[in-house]
Amino acid sequence: MNYQDFQIDWLKSFVAIVDTGSLSNATMSVHRSQSAISMQLKKLENAAGCKLLVRGSRHSELTSEGQTFLGYARRILDLHSEAQAAFHGEELVGQVKLGVPDDYAAKYLTPVLKNFAPRFGGVEIELYCEQSTSLIPRIENNDLDLVLVSRDNPNRGTLLFHEPMVWVGASQFEMWRRDPIPIAVYESTSLAKKSAINSLALQGRRYKVVYNSSSLAGQIAAVESGLAIAVLTQCSVPPHLDILGKEHGLGPLEPMEVAVYRSKKSQGSKAVDYLHDLLVKTLRISPL
Repeated sequence: MNYQDFQIDWLKSFVAIVDTGSLSNATMSVHRSQSAISMQLKKLENAAGCKLLVRGSRHSELTSEGQTFLGYARRILDLHSEAQAAFHGEELVGQVKLGVPDDYAAKYLTPVLKNFAPRFGGVEIELYCEQSTSLIPRIENNDLDLVLVSRDNPNRGTLLFHEPMVWVGASQFEMWRRDPIPIAVYESTSLAKKSAINSLALQGRRYKVVYNSSSLAGQIAAVESGLAIAVLTQCSVPPHLDILGKEHGLGPLEPMEVAVYRSKKSQGSKAVDYLHDLLVKTLRISPL
């Protein structure tokens, strides 16, 4: 029996559909039209001899065969990228403007940059540490090339993982016993602030905003000094502060969807392509 080869472009389109959720969302990732991606998926399914995706009106779902095939596709594409980097990495030059919130920088961005920098010494990276609500407009305005952010829209960017949100306090002050409970918050548009207020409302807890800061350091300072409790990403909680929960009269919080966005202007930049792919490869947990 003669088997048809799985073409790299077909695999890229298939993985892009999975990672972005639909054919229409995948167009920016692979720089092809929706009709071209649909044709590549059809060719891939013909070569595989089975249905890989079931396309809904707004979202594509993996079949059981597609779930198995996805693992092989990712491994093939990862090896393909490594081979390209091994033989062409030194030729890669340019600049990448990258944005990330403070709380994601140390834990999630550091291992990616440690892998990227030695391989692509000709690429200059400009790093901007701001809140997601500030970074997202900058990617929309093409002021940045890539951002690793808390996703503001389920149909945007490539979902990487869910980051737990937690209540944080200092045990020596026990501010959670106060009524109304004093809270420190980020800016008004912050997803963390909205989550905190919604959670308190569901618990029937009265609250008072006593501290505003757009920085992670400011939030931690408010908790350390006994001014308030705060809502932080779990990855950013210092070991000397307490994670609070039901036993403190505080309810659960919705996790953040952490995603990578890239600007339209960056399309065609090989340097951005490689860093984007490395972010996805390193941080992504399969959403399906």
